[in-house]
Amino acid sequence: MEATADEVDRAVRAAHAAREALADRVLRAAFLRTAADLLDASGEHVVEAADAETALGPVRLTGELARTTAQLRAFAEVVEEGSFLDVRIDAPDPAATPPRPDMRRWKIPLGVVAVYAASNFPLAFSVPGGDTASALAAGCPVVVKAHPDHPATSELCASLLRRAAARTGLPEDVLVLVHGFDAGVELVRHPLVAAAGFTGSIRGGRALFDEAVARPVPIPFHGELGSLNPVVITEAAAAERAEEIGAGLAGSMTLGVGQFCTKPGFVLAPRGADGDRFLDALTAAVSETEPAVMLDHRMRDAFVAGVAERAALAGVHTPVTPGAGGAHTVSAGVLAVDAAALADGGHRLLLEECFGPVTVVARYSTREEVTAVLGLLPGNLTATLHIAEDDEAAAPLLAELTPLAGRVLVNGWPTGVAVAPAQHHGGPYPATTSTSTSVGATAIERWLRPVTYQSTPDHLLPPELRDGNPLGLPRR
Repeated sequence: MEATADEVDRAVRAAHAAREALADRVLRAAFLRTAADLLDASGEHVVEAADAETALGPVRLTGELARTTAQLRAFAEVVEEGSFLDVRIDAPDPAATPPRPDMRRWKIPLGVVAVYAASNFPLAFSVPGGDTASALAAGCPVVVKAHPDHPATSELCASLLRRAAARTGLPEDVLVLVHGFDAGVELVRHPLVAAAGFTGSIRGGRALFDEAVARPVPIPFHGELGSLNPVVITEAAAAERAEEIGAGLAGSMTLGVGQFCTKPGFVLAPRGADGDRFLDALTAAVSETEPAVMLDHRMRDAFVAGVAERAALAGVHTPVTPGAGGAHTVSAGVLAVDAAALADGGHRLLLEECFGPVTVVARYSTREEVTAVLGLLPGNLTATLHIAEDDEAAAPLLAELTPLAGRVLVNGWPTGVAVAPAQHHGGPYPATTSTSTSVGATAIERWLRPVTYQSTPDHLLPPELRDGNPLGLPRR
């Protein structure tokens, strides 16, 4: 049932009232681990519910559940270790110019965080996912707006997280769930919501972002909106391993029916015999991919219409025709075009994300064409470069790709986002609306703000900042 404005208000106020209980880092870490344990213990039911609503399959969902619980446990370790507080202490120095007083800085939680669940990851980017885990780790209560594609899975996961809170001595309302489109808008407008995290479409994310910044008190909105994830294949790489690259691309672009935000949707490949070998290998591998079910009919319809519109552009041909594979399925495909044709502006649609199992291969003849096309691309989550050993084109191309994305890969594929301290899952707009990551330990930084205490008596300071470091925290 969709939440009314009054129900959203009650949900936010209940979460807001739970803030002080989350201040205890020991309880927070225990809560995150207990949540992971309960999700694992109920894994069979969670996977069954998610598969019934998404058709992603038990193998994929079992792996996603493992990723989700690993994220929760990883953030428990972050909370215990304490460096996320970024404690910095400057001793007073009257002889400095200007004189320096005693200053002690750390980071505190922002307050209630609104999390907007994603459709394509009903666990890892949904109710118990990375946005929720990182916000709770920061000490922020969470109100999740469930995705309409998996409401039962959302309810099940929310009940497990609330049970984990109660089991560790925290109020259940450290996490509250609401449903409905209007509820999502009311949530971002609520004066007690201090920040928001979103994973979804450019259109939906931008609408919520505009609401967030138009408030009387604007709030941070960390949105992951969409990404083309370009790939550049050098001539030397194609000469060295064209077939391997073609097969690898096919596997990456069709993984999860092309419904990953890091799907490689645009490829610059050389003309000539080696480029033909690459395209032939890609064509063969994609042709063997069976039709599959997308997450919902709205996405399926958008994919079928989107690939048809792109295929109808002048100069575009279809080595493998993408589109409807049946009444409920889609077929993967490949679109090809001359790179030079992209410069005239009439093919800009090919430079926009098409959610689903399709990629665009732009064939280039000169290095200048590569540079020209890269100059047309929007911001991305990832950019990938395939090179050969001692490839002279490698360094300049890596430099050209770096401004375009938050994660740059060499001789790999962008699908499969490791949950690790050095991970960055973000990128220039429209990939995301901020410079932060939504995956990895530093995702916690989105929900914190720095505060400095100046010339404050030791007994008035938080224990984290007192002389003698009574909590044994990392300090600078």
